[in-house]
Amino acid sequence: MNRKDFLKASAIFAASSMYSGAHAFTLQNGKIRVGAIGVNGMGWSNLNALLKDDKVVCTALCDVDENVLQKRSDELAQRGITVKRYVDYKELLRDNVVDAVIIATPDHWHTLQMVDAVNAGKHVYVEKPIGNSIKECEVMVAAAQRNKSIVQVGQWQRSQKHFRDAIDFVHSGKLGKIRQVKAWSYVGWKKTISNKPDAPIPAGVHYDKWLGPAQSRPFNPNRFHFEFRWFWDYAGGLMTDWGVHMLDYALLGMKVSDPISIMASGGKFADPNGAAETPDTLTAVYQFDDFNIQWEHALGLDLGPYNRTHGVAFIGNNGTLVLDRGGWEVISEKDKGITVPLKKSSDNGLEKHMVNFVDAIVKKDASMLNAPIEAGAHIAAFSQMGNIAYRTGKKLFWDKKYRKFTDREANKYLVSEYHNGYKLPNV
Repeated sequence: MNRKDFLKASAIFAASSMYSGAHAFTLQNGKIRVGAIGVNGMGWSNLNALLKDDKVVCTALCDVDENVLQKRSDELAQRGITVKRYVDYKELLRDNVVDAVIIATPDHWHTLQMVDAVNAGKHVYVEKPIGNSIKECEVMVAAAQRNKSIVQVGQWQRSQKHFRDAIDFVHSGKLGKIRQVKAWSYVGWKKTISNKPDAPIPAGVHYDKWLGPAQSRPFNPNRFHFEFRWFWDYAGGLMTDWGVHMLDYALLGMKVSDPISIMASGGKFADPNGAAETPDTLTAVYQFDDFNIQWEHALGLDLGPYNRTHGVAFIGNNGTLVLDRGGWEVISEKDKGITVPLKKSSDNGLEKHMVNFVDAIVKKDASMLNAPIEAGAHIAAFSQMGNIAYRTGKKLFWDKKYRKFTDREANKYLVSEYHNGYKLPNV
């Protein structure tokens, strides 16, 4: 890739954007008012990291599980923070009590909520993967650009120093010709889920608001809260849950965007009779002009490549750089002498990511963002390609000009199906 092509590609996945936020916001005691939509898991972590910035105040929480909503509002009250509570995110957006929102709901809700938020004049921090289909990602980018909103994606590793230092080393050329890049996630602490019968909707849960555009089904505990990510209706399993983190750095390191082809193989090998739909074991191979990027994941196992539970490895003729959340190192090929001892992480990526988000809002400049919506959309779509190759059982070829596959069956997976009267936003 020459410099001109790289600069064009970097508009997709580098920390830049071609628009700047023009929204005015009202300060409460000199602070940006923030509301969180979805506060059971990562949304709560995001909010707490954001509240460490003294330019921010939390004014609202929203969750379709009133048990969670009560718990989180009580915890904030103990810290002297009083918030308004909602079970319908649209009421939060209409009430004009926030300038920016955190969206940390299940993946199948991200697009609708993000588009509604920017249409309402809010800036957004949206969890990854930003969408549950390639088309959803495209819609979200268009909505952010049309509204000139500041939209940061929850790929907080982009704000960590050691990740950037590692990529600088990759770009130095010292590894020699890189022929293979490996990215992976082995999640030993999370076992497969056994089958459970349908059950009554728990008290306080607004199940219709949880389902939203997903197919109507009886309530089942396997599909609720954390476990939603193992079902195609709501998410894409480990391929999209962790793939967006590690594959993002594979692309950044190699200065590429769109693959030539994708193939994948795997299945429910750990528990063929388990309740999950997404594969617990998967390998996907993305072909580029003169190298491959390989993704692999496994639930219930910890011993991934290089004895790491997750990471990305750039395998060059001179040596291999191995990078994960703990740090990076270089393992030299025989007689090449480029060994670099482990350089450990020295900062809190999530907190730095939130500082970056707030600074971009204050300065009304989306070009400051470390993980802009374009970057989040691109890597979410890239990860979706691996799932689509797995679901079709075919080697797929990608037409980057028309943003689709050359295979008709595969193109059916480009757009999520919407149900219950919901429609994909037309932006």
